[in-house]
This record gives sequence, structure tokens and C-alpha cells, in this order.
Amino acid sequence: MESQTNIRTLFASAKVQRKRLDSDPEPGNAIYQENLRAAIATFEDCRRLADRLSLFSPNETEDDISSADLRYLLIDYYLAELTIKDTVSERKSVLRRAQEAYERYLGLLDRYGMLSKSDRRLHERYLDRRDEFSLMSSNEPSARRDTKIARFKQETELKRKLEHLSQIPITLQPDDAVLRELYLAETQLRAHNTFYALDIIAQELQILALAPPTPLPEPETLAADYRERTNRGADKSTYSERLDPSVSQLLNGRKAGPILSKDGKPLQPFTLLDTRQKMREGVFRPDHALPTMTIDEYLAEEKRRGGMVDGGGEQSGVAPESDEDNVYKADVETMKAREWDEFVEENPKGSGNTLNRG
Repeated sequence: MESQTNIRTLFASAKVQRKRLDSDPEPGNAIYQENLRAAIATFEDCRRLADRLSLFSPNETEDDISSADLRYLLIDYYLAELTIKDTVSERKSVLRRAQEAYERYLGLLDRYGMLSKSDRRLHERYLDRRDEFSLMSSNEPSARRDTKIARFKQETELKRKLEHLSQIPITLQPDDAVLRELYLAETQLRAHNTFYALDIIAQELQILALAPPTPLPEPETLAADYRERTNRGADKSTYSERLDPSVSQLLNGRKAGPILSKDGKPLQPFTLLDTRQKMREGVFRPDHALPTMTIDEYLAEEKRRGGMVDGGGEQSGVAPESDEDNVYKADVETMKAREWDEFVEENPKGSGNTLNRG
């Protein structure tokens, strides 16, 4: 009797922790993960205590389980449901632990014959191909749509039944029939949700299998940050937010320190540069490229490269003035005029049009 009281108290405490996690608005913070690990540990204690008490035996049937002990069938389901929410541990190991807990839950229900016919077929299909399990038995769109509709209707009916039984005051009942029916309805609903969760786990495991392996960290990356390593134990006045070393540090083997002493004596070699003002002027400038020449300079450069042709406009109708001193050019013009006169005499106007004469 004392052991039954202990598991009853422990299970009630675990459910309170689980309900508190469901109401947490920030499931990704560190406090949530700490409370999550505490709830998982409590449910694991419940499972070990249930195994020690032999609450569920393979030689029993559903009728042999007392109504008060039916709720402990859900320990593995709650454990898997919480385990899959772990975002701190390595994801693949988290999925494997949740998958094992879901599998124990389904195995326990199957051993007692508490799975429906459709769930029993899904359980057999899952055992055949654990990592490739899917609720959809076919890739045809119509079959997948029908499966989703059927699963949704079944889930809605189970939720409606569970909600109806939860609203019935158990204290008004002469026996534990309502309590037993309530636990059985919740068990069926959780079995329905388990197959959906196993489908999601199988898909995520396939995605993780396709991901490239995580490279091992290099020895340099295992050490602390460069600035922390070089300034550990040193004077804080020598610390700088500058990531790249100065010229003096490069010339001095990356050793930081003052360049001049108090008396003005150089302690490290340094170089005077005249580009500081140019660098300062280059900081506050537009983000687009500024012009490097005027429009007249650009046109002159284009004309020099041959990209522009003179002429056109009003100047095209002005005849160039002849140079009377250029004898060669005058002879060329005279010969061109004679050739044109001879052509006109040999080919009078209209002599070429012989097809349309009347």
C-alpha cells in the first residue's frame, strides 16, 4: 500500500510539472530546459517504480488492470512527449530516446490488446520499417488526402469523447466505470498521437541522415579568443577592440606596447604615413561612385578615341570652300565633273524605263 501511495504521489507530481511546462510562454529559454529535465527525471522515476512494483505483467489482460492503475500506462508516452522537446542535447540522440519511449508505450498497449485495428496495422508497419515509417501508405494525392481526413476525424472524435468524460463528476458514480472509461479514452487518444509523432521523428531522422557530418574542431578553435589569450593577465590599458594588429605589432612580432617612452625615446620601430588624412576623407563620403571628370573632358576623350563623328545638322548643307591653290584637288574635281557629263549624255533622262512605255 505504501508503494502504491508513493507512485501515486510521484505520478501526480510529474503531471503537475508537465502542465507547468505547457503553460510556459518561452519553451526555448534555459529555465524551461531546466524544468524540462526535472520533469523527465520524475517520469523516469515513475517508470522505474512501476517496473519494480510489476504493475503490468505480460500474463495479464486489460480486464486484469485496475482502473486506478490504467493511468500509469501513459508514463512512457509522457516521457517521450517531454524528451522530444529537449533542444540542448544532441538532436539525433534525443529523437532516438523519444522513439524508444513511444515504442514501449505502443508495445505495452499491444500486449494488452488495447490498440484498435487501424492502430494495430500501423504498429506492425512501424515495426517493419522504424526509420522510414509514414502514416501515408501511398504517395497518390487522393490516398494521402483520404488518410489525413480519416485521421483527423478519428482524432476529433477521441477528443470529444475524452472531453465529455472529463466533465462528468466521478464522485456521483457508484463505481469506477466512468473513471476506467476516461483512462481508456485518454489511452486511445495518446496512441493516435503517438503514430503522428513517430511519423515526424522518422522524417527528421531522414533529414539528419542527409546532413553532412559535423567537422571536428581544430586545435586553434578550442583555445580562447585571440584577444583574451593575448591580454590574459596583462594590463587592461593595452587592450584594444582593434582586430587587425598595428604596424608596430607586426614589426615587433605582434607584441603590443607603447611606441614612445615617457621621455620621448622610441621603444618600437614605427613608420610615419601621410595617408591618414586621405583615409579620414574617405570615411564620410557617398556610398556611390563619384564622377572623375567633367562632361567636357568626357566628350574630348570620346572624340579622341573616335567614338564621336562630326557633321550633321545645319553644317551638313554647307558646301566646303574650294582651295584654288590645291591643283591636284582641282584636277580631281574637274575629272569627276567630266565623267558625270559623259554619263548624262550617254544615258538621257527616261532611257532606262522601257517597260511602261505606251
